Amino acid sequence: MKYAYEDMSDEQFEKLVVVICQHIMGISTQGFAKGPDGGRDAKFIGTAELFPSRSSPWVGTTIIQAKHTNGYNRNCSESDFYNKEKKTNPNTVIGGELIRIKKLKDQGELDNYVLFTNRRLTGNAESEICKTISDYIEVDIASVKIIDINQIELYLKRYPEIMRIAELDPIDSPLIVSPDDLAEVIQAFANQARTLERSLTDINIERTTYARKNQLNNMTEAYANELKRRYLKDVNEIESFLSLAENSELRERYDLAANEFCLNIIAKRKDYQTFDDIMNYLSKLLVDRDPILRQVKHKRLVNVMLFFMYWSCDIGKNEDAKTQ
Repeated sequence: MKYAYEDMSDEQFEKLVVVICQHIMGISTQGFAKGPDGGRDAKFIGTAELFPSRSSPWVGTTIIQAKHTNGYNRNCSESDFYNKEKKTNPNTVIGGELIRIKKLKDQGELDNYVLFTNRRLTGNAESEICKTISDYIEVDIASVKIIDINQIELYLKRYPEIMRIAELDPIDSPLIVSPDDLAEVIQAFANQARTLERSLTDINIERTTYARKNQLNNMTEAYANELKRRYLKDVNEIESFLSLAENSELRERYDLAANEFCLNIIAKRKDYQTFDDIMNYLSKLLVDRDPILRQVKHKRLVNVMLFFMYWSCDIGKNEDAKTQ
């Protein structure tokens, strides 16, 4: 069966990778606690049982890394994972790890290196990325491997007990929402917004006062003021857009998205100290998960729409009507 790896937390994916490595390398594969990993999520010392193959196993210290994304259908050729022009760019997944794993190699703590990811990997990209890593950390290219989502699926088919041993409970998954409905609304709004009458600004939204809502949701004053400064001017235009008769289907999709976001925020609220954290997390998650929202012209509108949901009391705690 297929698993929704993009809905896992980073910690769940790391746990899955450790269990896989215990099967293909050896039961002594050691995972590390959450924290600054110094370029490693797990380690195996000795002769691997089955990796890369039974006939030519790795020998020595193998450093294992798990690089997880909540994005849909991501691949290893995307610039946030590996930049062909700036191979050591620290803002990419690969570039950000090179210095850390080179330090391990120089300290005699690395003979082999394998990176697991829930992205997809083409043959050409694998060859180029592995060569970049091997050249930089000065190990033979045969001692560098990248395991993508397709290979992970093959391991799980061969060793179906892995998922049982990993005990990945959906309850432990992070705050996850689908970007599909909101992406449709944002794309349509971006295309039609210029034709709206900006004079339609006196729309009455029944809502908890902004100051009180911020108190209820533990949104910091500085963050709330900045949201208001940046995005309040767009609120009436969005409401005008969603109120148009011809946009009734888009209004329904907005409502579906808002309902999903609201319920998932309630379920996962304990994982976040402030509502600032939730807003930032959702913004990044939505952009990561949808190619439409990753377009430059739409990135700002993601934040605008999240603010509109919050301002309109569609997400976050609100004052009980009886106490207002």
